[in-house]
Amino acid sequence: MIKGIYPYLIMNGNGQKAIKFYEEAVKAEVLNVQTFADMPENPEMPIPDEAKNLVMNAHLKVGGTDLMLSDTFPGQPYQIGEQVTIAITMTEETEAREIFDKLKVDGKIGMHMQETFWSQAYGQVTDKFNVTWHVSAEPENI
Repeated sequence: MIKGIYPYLIMNGNGQKAIKFYEEAVKAEVLNVQTFADMPENPEMPIPDEAKNLVMNAHLKVGGTDLMLSDTFPGQPYQIGEQVTIAITMTEETEAREIFDKLKVDGKIGMHMQETFWSQAYGQVTDKFNVTWHVSAEPENI
């Protein structure tokens, strides 16, 4: 079952400032902010110092709408015009994988569907209409 669909803003290293701006400008309520330093340590892929305070994921509430936001990771491309994407979450992993597989037809995979520390299945895909999706499975209790 689809749990929700959210606008997802991609920032270029200024995510913390964007959060403060949206708190003031649109009275956003900050529900959660995780930085790249909050990720579990992986000795094979250490987090560079310049990434540690960047926003890995922020969850804001604007009125009755959820808004997600993150910074690009250092070294990853940032393209003006591609900073608004869509996050879609499902309660079931199989449904998340099915939706991801349908979205990737004639599209481009940014991150293959895989288990992460925040989701049992997460992937990024840009569909054939050049819309980027963050697809994830999150059980009902999350």
